[in-house]
Amino acid sequence: MALYVKQTDTRSQLQEKLAQELQDKAREKAKEAELPDGVDDSAYIEGTKVTSSLAWAWILIIVAIIGIAIWLVIVSASK
Repeated sequence: MALYVKQTDTRSQLQEKLAQELQDKAREKAKEAELPDGVDDSAYIEGTKVTSSLAWAWILIIVAIIGIAIWLVIVSASK
């Protein structure tokens, strides 16, 4: 069987005051939180380059090299 406990105790005035202060601080902190503006916060991108139109060729070359390496491993392992 479960034990039923009735809570009749209420918060003390000090607990109420502390709870209210913490809630006020949390509200102020939430208001102060600024979202990135997209201008000053994007400084880390400065000096970078846009991907060239030959990126697909480099990807193809890398895939071909990996494919050849796998093929060579399979051929050498089967001997």
